Amino acid sequence: MKIRDVMTPNPRTVSPDDTIQTAARIMQAEDTGAVPVVSNGQVLAVVTDRDIVVRVVAEGVSPDSRVLDIATIDVICASPEMSTREASELMSEHQIRRLPVVENDMLVGIVSLGDLAVKENKDSRSGDTLEKISEGVKEKV
Repeated sequence: MKIRDVMTPNPRTVSPDDTIQTAARIMQAEDTGAVPVVSNGQVLAVVTDRDIVVRVVAEGVSPDSRVLDIATIDVICASPEMSTREASELMSEHQIRRLPVVENDMLVGIVSLGDLAVKENKDSRSGDTLEKISEGVKEKV
């Protein structure tokens, strides 16, 4: 199965100069934990609910600050033609739960571990992927 078949197309995004609060409100409205930071259709970063907790709330940063100042810059992306197996392996390798989907350098969707689990219905692969993603967390505890 291809990423194109399971991704959420045309996800909501923020621009680099939008506020952190704007990103948080999009997360709330869309019931998501990640929002791509995009300029002219190209992914610059991703801001996650964890970024907001660790880099804003814990550090006392104003929610009116620029989202790009706290977003994760090193973004790992998938292509729509990538297999779901390849995406699972990429998530495991980089210990991430979401991948922006990019085609011709433009954001076309986003895929999460949940999308792979629900739409692909491969519980064991999703479980294996989640276990590998969580390994880094277990080591830090």
